[in-house]
Amino acid sequence: MSIYSDFRSAEDELYKCMKCGNCQEVCPLYQTTRKEVTVARGKIGLLEMFVTGEAEMTAGMAERMSYCTTCMACNDKCPCGVKFDQILLAARAEGVRRHGLHPVKKTAFTALRLQRAFNFGMSAGSKLQGAIFRRVEGRDYGARMRIDAGLLGKNKVFPRLARKPFRAGRPAVHVPQPRMRTAFFTGCMINYFYPDMGEAVLGVLKRNNVEVLIPADQGCCGVPASVNGDVTSARALAKRNLRAFEESGAEAVIVSCSSCGSAWKHSYERLFEEDAVWGPLAAKWAARTYDINEFLVNVIDYDRESLGRVERKVTYHDPCHLRRGQNVYREPREILQSIPGVELIEMQKPDRCCGMAGSFCIVHPDLADKVLDLKMADIAQTPAQTVATGCPACRLQLWSGIINAGLPQDAVHVVQLLHESYNNKGQ
Repeated sequence: MSIYSDFRSAEDELYKCMKCGNCQEVCPLYQTTRKEVTVARGKIGLLEMFVTGEAEMTAGMAERMSYCTTCMACNDKCPCGVKFDQILLAARAEGVRRHGLHPVKKTAFTALRLQRAFNFGMSAGSKLQGAIFRRVEGRDYGARMRIDAGLLGKNKVFPRLARKPFRAGRPAVHVPQPRMRTAFFTGCMINYFYPDMGEAVLGVLKRNNVEVLIPADQGCCGVPASVNGDVTSARALAKRNLRAFEESGAEAVIVSCSSCGSAWKHSYERLFEEDAVWGPLAAKWAARTYDINEFLVNVIDYDRESLGRVERKVTYHDPCHLRRGQNVYREPREILQSIPGVELIEMQKPDRCCGMAGSFCIVHPDLADKVLDLKMADIAQTPAQTVATGCPACRLQLWSGIINAGLPQDAVHVVQLLHESYNNKGQ
């Protein structure tokens, strides 16, 4: 029984909770609100009442399940080993089955399933964005919405939409006698907002003699739909991606987004747990999916002899779905410390959630900003010039926070610093 098809599949996790409250110590939302409904224990109490019949899964209860960034910090802290993220995903799916999706979310997830239409919309948006966004003064990257639409927050800083999606007409990277034949899952953020990150991934892999295919029919990873309980859309998106990469002939999938990596490694198997055809295919590719940091360090042992100097003091932010979702936290630090001239300066709490959490920062922008404020205070107490991370969504959130806090740092993906280092060799 899948957590996405029946809430009863999560009952065993539900009853592991002994109500100790240790989750309060690490929950980024509880730390800013001090409200029990925002923490795992509070939601578990509500869901126990639903299971026993003392309460209905009303629209109000379903809405309360949105107060979570799915950062999984409570999972790590729990002495009973409760996997609260699994409980929450099951509860959100149950809420959608009973009450349907919010119209905005339904429209967004339907658009993601219509890849060609979505591409057209994003391309049109790149040409019209000047009418919707105004550039941030004094910084060369980013813009705010001209009108506060009630979502996202009026101070949110966004990267400019790329004039051309990263995947559009993108050829494969061929190298003589490749060490490995891989396929790059770009995700939406790189494809539409951060082509510079995509170029860095391709450049670094080419430097390490790795062939890179870019399946044209790939789309959204489906995480925005699955974490919001839209199982139908999540499965449709997963099928498209699994089919595209199965037909590519690649040996492995490379991802540079923490949520996309979690989708390939975990979500797809759970979505097709009861499917005799798609389940084995999802399991096959889960075992062949690697975060770019993980791949470079653990799979191919990247070339360290050809690295040039990058004079930079850097602090590193752990994406929640990378550190806790995939257990990848040593590898990005190893890469940073291998780059000549880079000084890694740790924050006090590098694994504290930044508040992005996909659609969470859209639905609860003020609360997301409060979580981000704590991260900015941590960054501010370091002398770092650059904040590195392993996720493009975290990069967006961190960059927005840096600008709004008036901090001097920039925000980049780890692979961008590695790419810069390779390009600096011999200069």
